[in-house]
Amino acid sequence: MVDVGGKQVTRRTAHARCLIELPAELANTFSQGEVQTKKGPLVATAIIAGVMAAKNTPSLIPLCHPVPLDDCKITIEPVADNCLQIDATVVANYRTGVEMEALTAVSVAALTIYDMCKSVSKGIVIRDTRLLEKTGGKSDFTAVDNND
Repeated sequence: MVDVGGKQVTRRTAHARCLIELPAELANTFSQGEVQTKKGPLVATAIIAGVMAAKNTPSLIPLCHPVPLDDCKITIEPVADNCLQIDATVVANYRTGVEMEALTAVSVAALTIYDMCKSVSKGIVIRDTRLLEKTGGKSDFTAVDNND
């Protein structure tokens, strides 16, 4: 673990994104609103899983600090080419950044969608998990090719 005790508490934010490529027959179901699976409502469950993952990042990633999160917002929406786009924006007032929490949130939300849809359709691909932006530390970051 890195000693962050000497760092100043600042507002830290991070925005991560992940894409899930779906077979056409599955992607078409998202245009009709919330998708119900045998395990329950797909998008709502994935959002809850992503928030829980962000809050539990130090339990999943070795040597991550337990960061008290002030906010975690996750959106899941269909985009072009039979894909779902998952975005997570995480905020904390702390001594270290929250990019791992944002990346963990989108990853677990994507895995939840995969798990809930794998019995319905094969060929689901999770791709392009990346950090788009982070602020509040000594090295702020904004991705150049974030396609926004």
